[in-house]
Amino acid sequence: MASNARLDHRNPLVFDTHELGRRPGALQRLTRTIDAPNDLGIAGVIGVPEGAPVELELRLESVMEGVLVTGTARAQAEGECVRCLESLQMDLEADFQEMFSYPDADDRGRPKAEPTDDAEESAENEDRLFIEDGLFDLEPVLRDAVVLALPMQPVCREDCAGLCSECGISLNDNPDHHHDAVDIRWAALQGFADSIEDGDKDEMSGGAPQSARADEKQEK
Repeated sequence: MASNARLDHRNPLVFDTHELGRRPGALQRLTRTIDAPNDLGIAGVIGVPEGAPVELELRLESVMEGVLVTGTARAQAEGECVRCLESLQMDLEADFQEMFSYPDADDRGRPKAEPTDDAEESAENEDRLFIEDGLFDLEPVLRDAVVLALPMQPVCREDCAGLCSECGISLNDNPDHHHDAVDIRWAALQGFADSIEDGDKDEMSGGAPQSARADEKQEK
């Protein structure tokens, strides 16, 4: 990913590497608590609420081609159980590691020659993150790490029974709830039996068959 606008050192997710001094092997450890940016998580499913505290532990290591950043983010995520639709909270711990490259060095840390093909350089930089004026932005790395650490289908508990598929009542609160199921293979026969029963009722109420009425007229 090529560098864009200049980074703002006041942004809590922007970190300064000047102390490392581009000395391979130099190491720096940092801890920082930040307010979560918006949309940190899986949209519409689960995530860290905007403004909630996120604890960061970082290890910055200078290498030939840039700075290797290894870290852990801890926060509390909120979402909705996919089974019973109740709100839930879960402790989040997301680990990550990313290389932030010096823009003026190749993969071996050597100064770059003047590029001869802008398209070729753009393709090489598409998936790379860069240090800009000694600063790097951790936000895209944090977002990717959080998404990978969160469940795509969160549940309030592993044995959540969910909702009744027919009436929507919570099966966690009503574990004995059920509906008498009718086997569709017998539904047609049940309808036929009901029609016969209705016919028997008509005869018992005085509705004699036409053949019986004709016989009565001949006898008279």
